Amino acid sequence: MDLPLHGEYIDIHTHDAKPSDGVFAVENLMAHEAMNPENVSARAFTAGIHPWHLNENNSEQLLEYIRSVAGNPGLIAFGEAGFDKLRGPSVELQKSIFAEQVKISGEFRKPLVIHCVRSWDELLSSHKGLKPVTPWLVHGFRGKKELALQLIKRGMYLSFWFDFILRPESSGLIRILPKERIFLETDGADADIRKIYSKVSVDLGIDVEELKITIFNNFNMLFGV
Repeated sequence: MDLPLHGEYIDIHTHDAKPSDGVFAVENLMAHEAMNPENVSARAFTAGIHPWHLNENNSEQLLEYIRSVAGNPGLIAFGEAGFDKLRGPSVELQKSIFAEQVKISGEFRKPLVIHCVRSWDELLSSHKGLKPVTPWLVHGFRGKKELALQLIKRGMYLSFWFDFILRPESSGLIRILPKERIFLETDGADADIRKIYSKVSVDLGIDVEELKITIFNNFNMLFGV
């Protein structure tokens, strides 16, 4: 597993990452695209079955792809996987395939990156029922304080939706959360991870270098480095 260097910006979740000096980007591969990991330009990647692209006809094929890349040394986590009530197949199919990805992440002792839209009860009940042996990272978070603390209480990490975290109204949330549970991301959008770090460092009343160290340490904790 390739690791970020001390002092690098960590973009924990992105798509179509372009190499950039001083940035450690984690590329997300979607199973339905069946991308060859050898073509990934980022130094690390995750792979998962996104609920948007899941259906009754392709579920086994998508699981086979995940299993085929599971042992790749560049893969540091599985996902994004999860639940979406706005787009995707039945909740029953989403639960079934999510459980399979939790199982695979446990077999390979690698974390799971979570996609969740209006399905927090399903996510929390799955965490309680499946008893995962590896930590979960909720990506693209933009919820309320109470939900954030509930997820953290369950041992999860949070990475914030890039647009939300740049807004002034996110400042209050980021200040009350334990810093050892946070990550930042661009999610493949036209966003600069450096700008996101700069805004969050102001919110926290620390300089960017200290925030880099904090998230570097969080990375090491999440991935058991």
